[in-house]
Amino acid sequence: MAASVSDNVEIRQIDDTKGKGLFAVKDIKKGDVLFEERPIVSSQFLWNELYKYTACEYCLKSLETAEQQCQRLTENPVFTLPFPECCEAKVDKYVVCPQCQVVYCCEECRTAAWTEYHRTLCMGPSRQDGDHPLARLCEAWRNTHYPPETSSIMLLAKMIAMVKQSDDKLSVISMFSQFVNLPVNKEEEMAHKLLGENFQHPLELLRQMLAESLFEESVQQWYTPEGFRSLFALVGMNGQGIGSSAISVWAKNCEKLPLPEDEKQKLDSFIDQVYEDLDRVSGTFLDCEGSGLYRLQSACNHSCLPNAEITFPHNNHCLVLEATEDIKMGEEICICYLSGCDISRSRHSRQKILRENYVFHCGCPRCLAEADDEDVTSEEEEEEMDEEDDDEMKE
Repeated sequence: MAASVSDNVEIRQIDDTKGKGLFAVKDIKKGDVLFEERPIVSSQFLWNELYKYTACEYCLKSLETAEQQCQRLTENPVFTLPFPECCEAKVDKYVVCPQCQVVYCCEECRTAAWTEYHRTLCMGPSRQDGDHPLARLCEAWRNTHYPPETSSIMLLAKMIAMVKQSDDKLSVISMFSQFVNLPVNKEEEMAHKLLGENFQHPLELLRQMLAESLFEESVQQWYTPEGFRSLFALVGMNGQGIGSSAISVWAKNCEKLPLPEDEKQKLDSFIDQVYEDLDRVSGTFLDCEGSGLYRLQSACNHSCLPNAEITFPHNNHCLVLEATEDIKMGEEICICYLSGCDISRSRHSRQKILRENYVFHCGCPRCLAEADDEDVTSEEEEEEMDEEDDDEMKE
């Protein structure tokens, strides 16, 4: 598991309502890297894995070559990419768990996974057996949480396995206890959307299945109905989305090629066409996707006018926080929890999304400035959000 150290930031307690925050301990320039961090635990989304987005089981690095990924996502088996040297996939370094054949990008990841949690979760030759308790747990989760995904039951399973395998169980439990895990904001009487009435029965089923397949006495409080809700809220509210893509790495490396201007323009046009083809067939589902729990990142509060952003430049679960504005010493560092599409929505729509996913009302400068706006969405936004609500009801 990874420790996070940074000379640029520190975690401070703000107040009982807002909790903790991340603050600059010196002046930061726009474009500076505030810190780089690996997660305490991470896991690929289960639908993402089922649909053959192949990723390293430990670090979530995309394992396909850029060309293979293009062929699959465009459904064109003869799709070819120029400049194959710009693809960084190192297929010759891939290794598998000798018991269950789960794939890792390198020996280091296989060893780390086995040491931290995989010894407990390895399904051996039963990996393809749909009746294995863990396989049934994953199937139950997929039947509860359809794409677009936001978390995975296997993140909880890995947390339990990490406790089970540790020689110092109390320190691992303490590490997870640092994360906010209140399923309901008592002051605002708001609850995470996946803890609402529609999910009560599925969550109870998941709780029972997790207890039956992976019980650990030292965290028995996690298996009670209230404890499971809190654990579920922990991964729902603190989990950071992770994405990796061999295609994006290839495209970025192509941009650095020392080509004549006319050839560079042709390559740029080709890459634009590639992404149009990908969008036409696969839409926004281009990456190997998952989520993870990060110590420093989890302390970053939201703002609709953020001064920092998260990137994944190494094509794995290693997170980099970069300043998007100059940040003064002592200033709070804020990121945006919303997607690029959602941040452009009205204050009312943004607040709805934040309430349901992160259980708080946003009081950032932008929301305060728009406080007098009508509490309505545009007609287009209303239709989109109604469709999303309908999808959740179906799930």
